[in-house]
Amino acid sequence: MEKAPVTIRIAAVKVSHWHALNDAAYLRHLVAMPDVKLVALQDSDPALVAKRAAEVGSPATFTDYRAMLAATRPDFVVALGRHRQMAAIAHDLLDQGYPFLMEKPMGINAVELEAVAAKAARLGAFIAVPLAQRYGPFAARARALLAAGRFGPLSHIYVRINRPGPARYAAWDCAWMLDPAEAGGGCLRNLGSHGFDMFLHLTGEEARVTGAQLSRRAHERAVEDYASVVLRSASGVLGTVEVGNGFPRDGTDGEWKIAGRDAILTLKDGVMKLATAAGDETFSHDSVAPLYFTALRDAIDHWQRGALPPIGVHDCLRAVRLIDQAYACAEIAR
Repeated sequence: MEKAPVTIRIAAVKVSHWHALNDAAYLRHLVAMPDVKLVALQDSDPALVAKRAAEVGSPATFTDYRAMLAATRPDFVVALGRHRQMAAIAHDLLDQGYPFLMEKPMGINAVELEAVAAKAARLGAFIAVPLAQRYGPFAARARALLAAGRFGPLSHIYVRINRPGPARYAAWDCAWMLDPAEAGGGCLRNLGSHGFDMFLHLTGEEARVTGAQLSRRAHERAVEDYASVVLRSASGVLGTVEVGNGFPRDGTDGEWKIAGRDAILTLKDGVMKLATAAGDETFSHDSVAPLYFTALRDAIDHWQRGALPPIGVHDCLRAVRLIDQAYACAEIAR
């Protein structure tokens, strides 16, 4: 007789974060998984948590996440929240023994995250972080070409992620993203993790920031709307990471590039191209499941089979350390 499928009971903490329903849209992805039951949502704003719940099948709602966990005893937790709240939530979940996935940057600086990472290592806990660009076609193709030795010695990596302006945060009930005390910074704190993680992921090395500058000129808010950062790997691979909130509509001004002596791979405007001495080769990349669905599903699958997180708290920490270095470097350069 076949065993009945196991239903994974998941609760979500601090769903005021816009990624609950927009962009990453974790809650929408969870309710689309046939083996998952979204049992409860929590946020300190009762009207907001009710609003979120109404869009995903009306799971139970709570304003206190400790009360939610005690009442529902979920199998797995998805943790969001303001950046200022994240590290404390992570400590609570670790102390209570819950496996969880937490949105980056997991805190407002690396010092906060180092304490979380140390506790997770001591407890052997499961913490996944959805640095979803690793699941994209550029990362997959770049890794395959690296493994085949197609680039020769690497020269540089370039990442640009310029997303829409800050008005979207208020529209998505997340005006706190424009408060540096709550968010720990602007586009660099929010988007920088993706660029720095890609650099670390592709080089397989540690790195340090060698220069950085920030701008608030476009939107004149308390947090930066553009950042340009240069970095260097341990072996001398150079990196440039540009992030911003300056795209004039819904969409992204983005580019991904990895370059070596023998080849350059780029992804821009939906076209992935490999340039070599023999000419250009364009790769088709069929539409795939949304990256955050894939990242979320992969984390749950790893936890189910007792494996380590595919991308974990220590990966996030390495990127956040570079973010902190970039802020410090930009302050010195002012």
